[in-house]
Amino acid sequence: MRLVAIVLSWNGREDTLACLESLSGVETVCVDNGSNDGSPEAIAERFPEVELVRAGVNLGFAAGNNVGIRRALARGADWVLLLNNDATADPRLPAALERAVAARPDAGVLGCKVYAAEPPDRLEYAGGRVNLWLGHHGRPDGFGRHDDGRFDVLRDVGRVTGAAMAVSRAAIESAGGLAEELFAYVEDVEWCLRIRRSGYAVVFVPEARAWHRGSASTGGAASLANLYYSTRNTIIVCERYRPLPRGFAGLRRGAIVSAHAVRCVRHPHRSRAVWAVVRGWRDARRGRSGPLPNPFP
Repeated sequence: MRLVAIVLSWNGREDTLACLESLSGVETVCVDNGSNDGSPEAIAERFPEVELVRAGVNLGFAAGNNVGIRRALARGADWVLLLNNDATADPRLPAALERAVAARPDAGVLGCKVYAAEPPDRLEYAGGRVNLWLGHHGRPDGFGRHDDGRFDVLRDVGRVTGAAMAVSRAAIESAGGLAEELFAYVEDVEWCLRIRRSGYAVVFVPEARAWHRGSASTGGAASLANLYYSTRNTIIVCERYRPLPRGFAGLRRGAIVSAHAVRCVRHPHRSRAVWAVVRGWRDARRGRSGPLPNPFP
């Protein structure tokens, strides 16, 4: 098994350097999405063995990672590991993935067990589901819990998190790369759905561990960009993979908007947060995708 890691950098220099340090000994491609904080120079100086690709602009999570995926496959990768630049990998992660590949030759996607950076035993992801009928991919298994061992079984799941996931060459060649029209958020869910439709299993690997500081590139889990893209892309993905008659589709859109609006209640800029959700709903209805043309100030 030849594993090549892909790290997508967009500012956050110290986070990116810590991420790359955690991948010591793993062949790595780092795609810099137009950082302006000196990240590319620091990466080139400290990690000359890492292939650094300078995109020059922010391509988004999907397109930026696709650049890295193409480079990894050109280098002969059997599997690619996507690791957020604000995450760090356990040194035993590559070996855990290799064991999982041997145990599950039908797998096209392997999801890592992801913890919060602080406290380091609090889970962020230990498996996840997707309910396309309700427009819900919800909180992952174990979210917010201290790891007590209940999620230590290798098993099939509905989705993994893009913060730390591995995908096989075969699955990518069959299903394609990340959906670039989504730009950011929910693209990991969409990729899992598409790869499963291509006949590959999506598997959670509890021994493959990573720690994640979370949403640094867009200002946190409740940022306006997060609320916009998550609302819009959830609607797009549900309607792509589970189309419904018009009336039922409208009810599902309403459920998605309501679920995201709840997150606005404690937002420091509540009215702007609600507007981000409404704008995401509106753009999904109009068939608009890609990067937000006029980002929130």
